[in-house]
Amino acid sequence: MHRSSFRHALRAFQHVRGDPPDPAFVADLEFLENRDLDLSVRSGALLGFNALLLTIGTHPVSASPGAPLSLDAASQPVMTLLSLAALVPLALSSWLLLQAMLLGEEFESEGLEGDALRQRLFAAFVRSIDAQARRLTLAIRLTIAGAGLTLALWAAILAGKML
Repeated sequence: MHRSSFRHALRAFQHVRGDPPDPAFVADLEFLENRDLDLSVRSGALLGFNALLLTIGTHPVSASPGAPLSLDAASQPVMTLLSLAALVPLALSSWLLLQAMLLGEEFESEGLEGDALRQRLFAAFVRSIDAQARRLTLAIRLTIAGAGLTLALWAAILAGKML
């Protein structure tokens, strides 16, 4: 995918904005910016949560021998591999969140002026917001799956030690 400079979008924005800016245009832009910020905050919060879950999820593999959740890779290879596999959805979720946070508005303004340029600018922003929202939704599902698998594995580890 071709990554263009943000300069094109800024120039288009300056051209559309005019002097003085149309209040409806400013209101629309503020609405989109707030939605974009909201998605970024949510993505960042979930990314931090995923980091915590990844750290916690490695506990059975890295715990001291004899700890309630510790696994011995030599004598419990299946449980060790399952414990590590439960981290995959969390890692994928984190990757999607990073993608969402780094997503930019791809924008092409060649040959456009006035309302057409304004519509293209808004369309680029909306496409970016939709792409972020899709990634955030999928990341949430993967986080829930990874956390659920990790908890199920912890229950299996503890049940095996208690019985």
